[in-house]
Amino acid sequence: MSWLEPEPFLRGTAWRDGDRPVRADPADLARLPWDVAARAELPIGVRLEFTAAPGTRAVQVRYRAALPEPGDPLRALRHGFSLWRGARCLAEAFPEPAEEGTVRLRLPPGGGTFTLHLPEGQAPVVRALRAVGGALAPAPRRPRWLVHGDSITEGWWATRPARSWPAVAGRRLGLDPVNLGYAGGARGELPLAEHLARLPGELITLAFGTNCWAAVPCSAPLLYETTRAFVTLVRGGHPDTPLLLVSPVLRPAAEHTGNALGATLGELRTAMEAAVRDLVAAGDSRLALLPGGPLLGPGDLADGLHPNDRGHARIAAAVAGALRRAGWAGRPVSPAA
Repeated sequence: MSWLEPEPFLRGTAWRDGDRPVRADPADLARLPWDVAARAELPIGVRLEFTAAPGTRAVQVRYRAALPEPGDPLRALRHGFSLWRGARCLAEAFPEPAEEGTVRLRLPPGGGTFTLHLPEGQAPVVRALRAVGGALAPAPRRPRWLVHGDSITEGWWATRPARSWPAVAGRRLGLDPVNLGYAGGARGELPLAEHLARLPGELITLAFGTNCWAAVPCSAPLLYETTRAFVTLVRGGHPDTPLLLVSPVLRPAAEHTGNALGATLGELRTAMEAAVRDLVAAGDSRLALLPGGPLLGPGDLADGLHPNDRGHARIAAAVAGALRRAGWAGRPVSPAA
């Protein structure tokens, strides 16, 4: 089979900068903090989704990716590709890192619909893909779900990209998650709210706040007003789009400890939740709240802050449940689908 253009197969994409999928508007980077702009260069959550005809033996992908740093102890794993069908990982490949390469993953007999996750941390760009011994077609499009947050949303400490909570919830609900999580960021940066307002999507989730405790400390009144302002700016482009806000999940060291402005994470969480409830009371009927505090226990955290795979799965289940209860997402998709 001849090589196919990747664009029809790519999912989880937000903006393009040349041939690179990026996660902030490349025409409006100057207003963003440098750390957020840097994280936006990584195509977190971008993946290939395709349907293979019966008899297709494998899929090949040509790609470009950054090389690991010299002396990186995980060099052999950096260019990792994983093939999934529903909630099952079927195969993984770890080619020797090279700026330009080709990877091949064997497909099970009988065909079907598959997702191929890329080595996100190495800023990969898919150049082309093709079937071996059969045919590939782009998978059916699913509703776009814009998910904004911090490193927890980005998927830190999940053992695979497919196990981050947006990826897991997206599979459960048959959605196309667009991961707009920025490690160290998501501090209520209002230019990002305007980026979200310009980005097409059928559903939006905001899950930020923990970095407002220490990275850029907020007081509770400041975060209350920032939350209202952020939602208001998003509403400028999505006046009727269903929007779920998830307040910060458990962070034991911060729950009862004041930051530089004296606010505990518990107080910041309460302020965010109050902002959402007040916006709903003022007439925003397409806005809902999922309190994050009860979602995780200490055993669900890998490092006292970021969830492990079990923690990501618990957040995914809670978010999926909240979206279904609000009537904004359909019945759950079979895990094997």
